[in-house]
Amino acid sequence: MASFWKHVNTVLQQTDLIIEVLDSRMIEGSRNREIEDKIRRAGKQILYVINKCDMVDQKTLTPWKKTLNPCVFISSRYHLGTTMLKKKILELSKGEEVTVGVVGYPNVGKSSLINALAGRAKARTSPESGFTKGLQKIKVDNKIFLLDTPGVFPNREKDMQKHAMIGAVDYGRIKDPETAALGLIEQEKEAVLRYYQVEGDDPEEILEKIAVKLKKMIKGGEPDLESTARLVLKYWQMGKIR
Repeated sequence: MASFWKHVNTVLQQTDLIIEVLDSRMIEGSRNREIEDKIRRAGKQILYVINKCDMVDQKTLTPWKKTLNPCVFISSRYHLGTTMLKKKILELSKGEEVTVGVVGYPNVGKSSLINALAGRAKARTSPESGFTKGLQKIKVDNKIFLLDTPGVFPNREKDMQKHAMIGAVDYGRIKDPETAALGLIEQEKEAVLRYYQVEGDDPEEILEKIAVKLKKMIKGGEPDLESTARLVLKYWQMGKIR
């Protein structure tokens, strides 16, 4: 972790503008306030890039334009908003050559964003969080260069449910998948019910019904809640539950 923060500090020193990549499904939760404070203390400007905008209702995104300014909504998967993002970067740099740092939690889509901007696979990507291991400088065009960083958590943050929901910790590595899945179900109940085609109000009841529907059972005919919880988290992190 210390080496990751060293990379982040280097990026702050070597760049003119910082992009913080956020997850559109959990915008506030995917903000790294510690990094934001460092950016401001360094006298650099933050451009908020809200990724995975194809996964949510656009009406829920509109109010964030006032809260996070400047911000751009994109979908790296479908290359939506990338042209607007390039224009915003050049607007903020006043048309001058600019090196842009890219920061954010693990697995929010930093590398996918870079690849979408560059138009080719320049930054390696993986669905597993923490894949990017060091600094990578990527040329977007003759005026825009991007400096990628490994994803980092705030030093004192231990919120495993939040990390599971934004995919910052891979579903297979969650120590308490049931608690994380129950929190997800409680917060995104309609989306989960719609995806699994079950009914219910209590998160525990819903998780049990999902287990039964998926035929995830243990000896004695009881629902296997742990493996079901991991599946729910997996499909949420993959973007199948929207």
